Amino acid sequence: MSREVEELNRRLLRARDLMDRAYSEPLDVRAVAAAAHLSGAYFTRSFRAAFGETPHRYLQRRRVERAMFLLRETERSVTDICFDVGFTSLGTFSRTFRDIVGESPTDYRAGHGPMLAPTCFQMAAMRPVAAAGAAAAAAAAARSSRFGEGAVAAAP
Repeated sequence: MSREVEELNRRLLRARDLMDRAYSEPLDVRAVAAAAHLSGAYFTRSFRAAFGETPHRYLQRRRVERAMFLLRETERSVTDICFDVGFTSLGTFSRTFRDIVGESPTDYRAGHGPMLAPTCFQMAAMRPVAAAGAAAAAAAAARSSRFGEGAVAAAP
């Protein structure tokens, strides 16, 4: 790995760490790119290439993950949780939550109580999956395996 690639990766990790720490603050791509000492457009392209999603989508997902925890573990109102995790509009929060989790925040709270498992299991079980692509990803995973048995079995 070249020195330039290592430096870019360090900068991208620094920006991602900033988003993880300050998810509840009003962040935009320009501010996060400035923390990585990159231009906004180059930062967005590089972040997507390194992490598989845009910085904006990553920040939304982190906010929704935190909201999922608060909905499960507290009795606070959905509106309070919305503003606490960094959204500025209840409508945007609800739409984004539904897009990522597949159900509204109120429905999620009703169907998911506090988890009684080690934190590592909780994190793995509660990671949101994009609702639209979840079925396609599950079907693709079922058709293939690391060793190619799925591909051979699927062939006519």
